[in-house]
Amino acid sequence: MMEPNTKLDLKSGRIIITAYEAKKVLKKILSNIGCNKKEIVSISEHLVDTSLCGMESHGIMRILEYVKQYKNGYMYPDRTTTVKKNKYGGVEVNGHSGIGIPTMSVAYKKGMSLAKKAGISALSIRDVGHTGRHGYFADIAASQGFLTIMIGGGNRKKWRQVAPFGGSKAMLPTNPYCIGIPGGNLGPVILDFATSKISGGWIYAAKSAGAMLPKDCIIDSNGNPTCDPDAYFDGGAILPAGEQKGYALALIAELIGEALLGPATTECNWLLITLNTNQWRSKSKLKTTAEEILNELRKSPPLKHIKKVEIPGEREREHRLCSKEKIAVPIKTWQQINMLLTD
Repeated sequence: MMEPNTKLDLKSGRIIITAYEAKKVLKKILSNIGCNKKEIVSISEHLVDTSLCGMESHGIMRILEYVKQYKNGYMYPDRTTTVKKNKYGGVEVNGHSGIGIPTMSVAYKKGMSLAKKAGISALSIRDVGHTGRHGYFADIAASQGFLTIMIGGGNRKKWRQVAPFGGSKAMLPTNPYCIGIPGGNLGPVILDFATSKISGGWIYAAKSAGAMLPKDCIIDSNGNPTCDPDAYFDGGAILPAGEQKGYALALIAELIGEALLGPATTECNWLLITLNTNQWRSKSKLKTTAEEILNELRKSPPLKHIKKVEIPGEREREHRLCSKEKIAVPIKTWQQINMLLTD
């Protein structure tokens, strides 16, 4: 199996667990907290698949934060997603303060259904908790011939995480973007990124594992660079990705999330745009041209310290394939997850 794509400087080792064992533990925890059967299956399978893809910041370690949020009333178990038009005529998918993973699945399916008929669709997703790894949903949509653009923002007063470019205090959320498009022979191309240097998930992952973070990603409450996740929780901030460019993307997402979509509750608001690529080019021609472009880039000579030039989304699929249904979890994190079984 491949090493996970980690940003953690671990002080302790890892333990290898099977996907089956991880799902079994997660399902028991979610059942104990009061989630319904659909939520239990959706959340556990999503988190395990994300870990199998090597994205541990959004993988099974997330259950630690989910349980805290269920217990403190930040979000609620046993919720059913609804889809309706708002008073302005826009399509709104509402999670009713539940976790966002099953709600995102509903949203992408609705977006594809509408775009299949009209060629393009736009809808909002509101009142949801954490929505998981968006690349998971975009990959499914792109495999069915849809280009999707997802933008999340709003609720900065609750989630002061990222300093603006040139600033020393956390002011904005990590405001993620996710874009998926049908690709070439190796599958869709998926961009899934926070507008900050690291996602908030990496900070939670570092704290649970007792690890340090990479350099130049976060600052402490005095604006000084640090690698200690505790410094972030003590009034620090994440720096924007790409300096002014990441800050600008985060700002636009915040305006979309709150100024356009309205007050954000639970986590943030989301805008999903879905385009039916079959109305622009045939599936075969799109794939052929995409493969020509992507293959040129794969063959591009890498820098001396880089193994190879990669295509966004391919690393995750390769990691899943090589994982052989096994996950390398930080020992401390796995111990904390198992402690939830007795809470």
